[in-house]
Amino acid sequence: MVCRMSALVLSSVLVVGGCASPRARVVEASCGQCQFGMDGEGCDLAVRLADGRAYFVEGTGIDDHGDAHGPDGFCNAIRPARVRGRVEGDRFVVRSFELIDDAGGR
Repeated sequence: MVCRMSALVLSSVLVVGGCASPRARVVEASCGQCQFGMDGEGCDLAVRLADGRAYFVEGTGIDDHGDAHGPDGFCNAIRPARVRGRVEGDRFVVRSFELIDDAGGR
């Protein structure tokens, strides 16, 4: 079976098409260093899963979803996000990442 990957970034939505996508789940998204206390230099996007474990994200970046240092940016707030992806080693590799409006979703 041939699988072709394509990526499309729109505003705060990252959609990556491909073969067999995992089910979407809601996670906490924020700056790993500033909000989740993870080790690393600078500011990097991370997600915290339902089990409480946090992982740096691969496949989208902290500045792809607005100003990370703005009032509601990832360095100053933990925001809900709907993601598809999986843990690979010490990273969460996303297939899709969508911020959820704090007032009830999109």
